Amino acid sequence: MNKRIVEVFEQSVSVKQKIQNDVLILEQIQSASDLIIKAFSAGKKILFCGNGGSAADAQHLAAEFSGRFYYDRPPLDAEALHVNTSYLTAVGNDYSFDEVYSRIVKAKGSDGDVLFALSTSGNSPNILRAIESAKIKGMLIIGLSGENGGKMNGLCDILIKVPSTDTPRIQESHITIGHIICELVESALFPK
Repeated sequence: MNKRIVEVFEQSVSVKQKIQNDVLILEQIQSASDLIIKAFSAGKKILFCGNGGSAADAQHLAAEFSGRFYYDRPPLDAEALHVNTSYLTAVGNDYSFDEVYSRIVKAKGSDGDVLFALSTSGNSPNILRAIESAKIKGMLIIGLSGENGGKMNGLCDILIKVPSTDTPRIQESHITIGHIICELVESALFPK
Protein backbone atom coordinates (compact mmCIF):
# COMPACT_ATOMS: atom_id res chain seq x y z
CA MET A 1 0.00 0.00 0.00
CA ASN A 2 1.18 3.51 -0.79
CA LYS A 3 2.34 5.13 2.47
CA ARG A 4 1.58 8.62 1.15
CA ILE A 5 -2.14 7.85 0.91
CA VAL A 6 -2.26 7.11 4.63
CA GLU A 7 -0.16 10.22 5.42
CA VAL A 8 -2.54 12.51 3.52
CA PHE A 9 -5.55 11.12 5.38
CA GLU A 10 -3.70 11.57 8.68
CA GLN A 11 -2.84 15.19 7.81
CA SER A 12 -6.42 15.97 6.77
CA VAL A 13 -7.84 14.43 9.94
CA SER A 14 -5.26 16.27 12.06
CA VAL A 15 -6.30 19.68 10.69
CA LYS A 16 -9.97 18.91 11.29
CA GLN A 17 -9.21 17.74 14.84
CA LYS A 18 -7.44 21.05 15.50
CA ILE A 19 -10.58 22.85 14.34
CA GLN A 20 -12.80 20.58 16.42
CA ASN A 21 -10.75 21.42 19.53
CA ASP A 22 -10.52 25.19 18.89
CA VAL A 23 -13.36 26.92 20.76
CA LEU A 24 -12.79 30.22 18.88
CA ILE A 25 -13.16 28.57 15.46
CA LEU A 26 -16.27 26.69 16.58
CA GLU A 27 -17.78 29.95 17.87
CA GLN A 28 -16.90 31.66 14.59
CA ILE A 29 -18.65 28.92 12.61
CA GLN A 30 -21.75 29.43 14.76
CA SER A 31 -21.49 33.23 14.40
CA ALA A 32 -21.14 32.96 10.62
CA SER A 33 -24.21 30.71 10.52
CA ASP A 34 -26.18 33.15 12.67
CA LEU A 35 -25.15 36.08 10.47
CA ILE A 36 -26.31 34.24 7.34
CA ILE A 37 -29.58 33.18 8.99
CA LYS A 38 -30.26 36.81 9.91
CA ALA A 39 -29.41 38.01 6.39
CA PHE A 40 -31.62 35.45 4.65
CA SER A 41 -34.44 36.13 7.15
CA ALA A 42 -34.25 39.80 6.14
CA GLY A 43 -34.49 38.98 2.43
CA LYS A 44 -30.78 39.50 1.76
CA LYS A 45 -28.43 37.39 -0.34
CA ILE A 46 -24.95 35.84 -0.18
CA LEU A 47 -22.32 36.48 -2.82
CA PHE A 48 -19.38 34.04 -2.89
CA CYS A 49 -15.91 34.60 -4.32
CA GLY A 50 -12.67 32.65 -4.54
CA ASN A 51 -9.95 31.62 -7.00
CA GLY A 52 -9.07 28.17 -8.32
CA GLY A 53 -10.09 25.51 -5.81
CA SER A 54 -11.61 28.24 -3.66
CA ALA A 55 -13.77 29.28 -6.64
CA ALA A 56 -14.94 25.69 -6.92
CA ASP A 57 -15.74 25.70 -3.19
CA ALA A 58 -17.54 29.05 -3.54
CA GLN A 59 -19.67 27.65 -6.36
CA HIS A 60 -20.32 24.43 -4.42
CA LEU A 61 -21.54 26.31 -1.32
CA ALA A 62 -23.67 28.73 -3.34
CA ALA A 63 -25.37 25.73 -4.93
CA GLU A 64 -26.05 24.17 -1.51
CA PHE A 65 -27.95 27.32 -0.51
CA SER A 66 -29.70 28.07 -3.80
CA GLY A 67 -30.56 24.45 -4.52
CA ARG A 68 -30.86 22.34 -1.41
CA PHE A 69 -28.65 20.76 1.20
CA TYR A 70 -30.22 17.89 3.17
CA TYR A 71 -33.84 18.24 2.14
CA ASP A 72 -36.27 19.90 -0.21
CA ARG A 73 -37.11 23.47 0.79
CA PRO A 74 -37.42 26.89 -0.86
CA PRO A 75 -34.26 28.18 -2.57
CA LEU A 76 -32.04 30.76 -0.90
CA ASP A 77 -30.47 33.66 -2.80
CA ALA A 78 -26.80 32.71 -3.11
CA GLU A 79 -24.45 33.15 -6.06
CA ALA A 80 -20.83 32.44 -6.90
CA LEU A 81 -19.56 35.57 -8.64
CA HIS A 82 -17.24 33.86 -11.12
CA VAL A 83 -19.76 31.74 -13.03
CA ASN A 84 -20.39 34.28 -15.83
CA THR A 85 -17.28 33.65 -17.92
CA SER A 86 -18.09 36.40 -20.44
CA TYR A 87 -18.19 38.95 -17.61
CA LEU A 88 -15.08 37.50 -15.97
CA THR A 89 -12.98 37.57 -19.13
CA ALA A 90 -14.24 41.00 -20.23
CA VAL A 91 -13.41 42.66 -16.90
CA GLY A 92 -10.14 40.73 -16.61
CA ASN A 93 -9.18 41.93 -20.09
CA ASP A 94 -10.56 45.48 -20.00
CA TYR A 95 -9.59 46.36 -16.42
CA SER A 96 -7.57 43.67 -14.64
CA PHE A 97 -8.16 40.35 -12.96
CA ASP A 98 -7.84 42.18 -9.63
CA GLU A 99 -11.15 43.93 -10.45
CA VAL A 100 -13.31 40.95 -11.45
CA TYR A 101 -15.02 40.56 -8.08
CA SER A 102 -15.05 44.16 -6.89
CA ARG A 103 -16.97 45.39 -9.95
CA ILE A 104 -19.68 42.77 -9.65
CA VAL A 105 -19.96 43.34 -5.89
CA LYS A 106 -20.57 47.02 -6.71
CA ALA A 107 -23.33 45.96 -9.13
CA LYS A 108 -25.02 43.21 -7.10
CA GLY A 109 -24.23 43.94 -3.46
CA SER A 110 -26.58 45.79 -1.15
CA ASP A 111 -26.58 46.90 2.46
CA GLY A 112 -27.05 43.84 4.68
CA ASP A 113 -26.05 41.29 2.05
CA VAL A 114 -23.19 38.91 2.84
CA LEU A 115 -19.92 38.52 0.95
CA PHE A 116 -18.45 35.08 1.61
CA ALA A 117 -14.79 35.32 0.58
CA LEU A 118 -12.48 32.31 0.31
CA SER A 119 -8.69 32.62 0.03
CA THR A 120 -6.27 30.06 1.42
CA SER A 121 -3.51 32.69 1.68
CA GLY A 122 -5.77 35.58 2.63
CA ASN A 123 -3.77 37.69 0.18
CA SER A 124 -5.55 37.36 -3.18
CA PRO A 125 -5.78 40.91 -4.60
CA ASN A 126 -9.16 40.35 -6.28
CA ILE A 127 -10.62 38.97 -3.03
CA LEU A 128 -9.25 41.90 -1.02
CA ARG A 129 -10.75 44.38 -3.49
CA ALA A 130 -14.09 42.57 -3.36
CA ILE A 131 -14.02 42.94 0.43
CA GLU A 132 -13.28 46.67 0.11
CA SER A 133 -16.22 47.11 -2.30
CA ALA A 134 -18.48 45.08 -0.03
CA LYS A 135 -17.63 47.28 2.95
CA ILE A 136 -18.52 50.39 0.95
CA LYS A 137 -21.87 48.80 0.05
CA GLY A 138 -22.62 48.03 3.71
CA MET A 139 -22.31 44.29 3.25
CA LEU A 140 -21.22 41.87 5.97
CA ILE A 141 -18.09 39.84 5.23
CA ILE A 142 -17.35 36.25 6.16
CA GLY A 143 -13.87 35.06 5.23
CA LEU A 144 -12.27 31.62 5.10
CA SER A 145 -8.47 31.50 4.99
CA GLY A 146 -5.44 29.55 6.13
CA GLU A 147 -3.86 29.86 9.54
CA ASN A 148 -2.43 33.37 9.40
CA GLY A 149 -5.30 35.04 7.53
CA GLY A 150 -2.96 37.19 5.46
CA LYS A 151 -4.25 40.61 4.49
CA MET A 152 -7.84 39.52 5.19
CA ASN A 153 -7.07 39.98 8.90
CA GLY A 154 -9.08 42.90 10.22
CA LEU A 155 -11.12 43.24 7.01
CA CYS A 156 -13.81 40.63 7.66
CA ASP A 157 -16.63 40.68 10.17
CA ILE A 158 -15.81 37.01 10.75
CA LEU A 159 -12.56 35.46 9.52
CA ILE A 160 -12.32 31.72 10.08
CA LYS A 161 -8.67 30.73 9.86
CA VAL A 162 -7.99 27.04 9.25
CA PRO A 163 -4.95 25.99 11.31
CA SER A 164 -2.77 24.90 8.39
CA THR A 165 -0.44 26.31 5.73
CA ASP A 166 -1.03 23.40 3.33
CA THR A 167 -3.42 24.57 0.59
CA PRO A 168 -5.15 21.21 -0.07
CA ARG A 169 -5.70 20.62 3.66
CA ILE A 170 -7.05 24.18 4.06
CA GLN A 171 -9.47 23.71 1.17
CA GLU A 172 -10.69 20.38 2.55
CA SER A 173 -11.48 22.12 5.82
CA HIS A 174 -13.11 25.08 4.04
CA ILE A 175 -15.66 22.79 2.42
CA THR A 176 -16.30 21.00 5.73
CA ILE A 177 -16.85 24.34 7.49
CA GLY A 178 -19.06 25.48 4.61
CA HIS A 179 -21.15 22.31 4.84
CA ILE A 180 -21.61 22.80 8.58
CA ILE A 181 -22.79 26.37 7.96
CA CYS A 182 -25.19 25.16 5.25
CA GLU A 183 -26.66 22.58 7.60
CA LEU A 184 -27.10 25.05 10.47
CA VAL A 185 -28.68 27.65 8.20
CA GLU A 186 -31.03 25.21 6.47
CA SER A 187 -32.22 23.65 9.73
CA ALA A 188 -32.79 27.05 11.34
CA LEU A 189 -34.67 28.58 8.42
CA PHE A 190 -36.61 25.46 7.46
CA PRO A 191 -37.08 23.36 10.61
CA LYS A 192 -38.57 19.93 10.02
